[in-house]
Amino acid sequence: MQDGILTVRALTEQLRRSLEGRFPFVWVRGEVSNLSRPGSGHIYFSLKDQDAQLQCVWFRGQQRQVEQGQSFDPLTGEVFDSPRPSPLELLRNGLDMLCAGRISVYAPRGQYQLLVELVQPAGQGLLAQAFEERKRRLAEAGYFAQERKRLPPWNPQRVALITSPSGAAVHDFLELARDRGSGAQIRLFPASVQGEEAAPEIVRALETANAQDWAQVIVLIRGGGSLEDLWAFNEETVAEAVFHSRLPVVAGIGHEVDVTLADMTADLRAATPSHAAQLLWPLRAELRQRLDESEAALRRAFAARLEREELALRERENALRWFSPQRHQARLAEQLARLSLTLRRAARQWLTDKSRVLEGLERSRRAALTLGRLDTRQARLSLLRAALDAALPRRLSDAEHTLALARNRLRTAGGNWLESRSRRLESLETALAASDPLSPLRRGYALVRTAQGGILRSVGQTAPGRNIEVRLADGLLAAVVGSVSPDAAQSGEENT
Repeated sequence: MQDGILTVRALTEQLRRSLEGRFPFVWVRGEVSNLSRPGSGHIYFSLKDQDAQLQCVWFRGQQRQVEQGQSFDPLTGEVFDSPRPSPLELLRNGLDMLCAGRISVYAPRGQYQLLVELVQPAGQGLLAQAFEERKRRLAEAGYFAQERKRLPPWNPQRVALITSPSGAAVHDFLELARDRGSGAQIRLFPASVQGEEAAPEIVRALETANAQDWAQVIVLIRGGGSLEDLWAFNEETVAEAVFHSRLPVVAGIGHEVDVTLADMTADLRAATPSHAAQLLWPLRAELRQRLDESEAALRRAFAARLEREELALRERENALRWFSPQRHQARLAEQLARLSLTLRRAARQWLTDKSRVLEGLERSRRAALTLGRLDTRQARLSLLRAALDAALPRRLSDAEHTLALARNRLRTAGGNWLESRSRRLESLETALAASDPLSPLRRGYALVRTAQGGILRSVGQTAPGRNIEVRLADGLLAAVVGSVSPDAAQSGEENT
């Protein structure tokens, strides 16, 4: 060592001796944070207040005296009637604690620390008190009411993800999202999840996601941490932004034991970021099972529909046979034959009646001749015969004319009926052709399925090199995707 110049080790050693000599034993009060209990048995934590932070280490050898609890107060000397709970059990993040020990310097890191010998709880920490006060106030305002919470959509296709892009939570979430559901677009809204700027950035991200009106659900996630690490999610501004969100919000913040005001305000709370993905998207096997069940139900419905259509078609065929033009023409011909027969019978009956009248007149004439009135009877008979000869042709002509008119009316009615039934038949044929499921294929369209049998509706469902099946009107084509060219790409979106 040159004169006046110290090595780092020498300076650190002098600082250690100075601090240990100045503070051989001291009581310190502060809020516990960053508590760690490794397998060595030592306990590491920090004591903090609003302005400063002190690193502490409680070695395992100094813990034996309190493993079974304390029978006296080490600060006041008060003797307890029964042992109090051990500080080892009470020590946890967020609590206000009294710690006694000596100040020393940890040379490898060049930082001073408190070597703890005694620990005594001093009440709840300031952050824990602030958390309880805010929770009470927001609960009274109805932020946590179950009746206002909405269920996110099942298997959503568009998800707005709010988290730090550099954290482990986003990678865990995206990894699960790729293996679950039927594929979704995830748009990342980056925001800090720790520090003074975290709360404003989270609020801005929530407002932006709602303003874009693109997503179906908002997911707010962060990995685990201490109470102060997660404090941004306990800010009232974040809880208000979650409460006023138009889109349902799923929160997966910290570990299962970590509960923040954002968790309690969200529409759905997940225990971890990975659990949030599990709540949003079902397993692929479950989707395949549902698809199989839906396909079976569709096949049953299609078979029932075909059966109903076949029955209706048979009924229409029977109706068409009953109302066919040939059958109707035959019925008209039968009706015309019956009318002609009736007319002939009427004409014969009329002639028979007139013949009887003539025979009666003839008998009367003969009787008149016998009685000496031959001339008068003969004159009358001649007049009657002349009248009959004049009237009979006219009656027959009128009957024939009536019969001709009836035939014309029957022909006209039959032609009109046949024309209307022909138009009805054409309409039914058009309707049957429109119901044919292969009709669009005959117009040049095609039905494309993936190798698994699913219908391909979007270029996002396939990739170059994958096998597809193309159904045309006259058969099937097996093809391989050469390239995929979507119409438009949106920045910030990720297909999974």
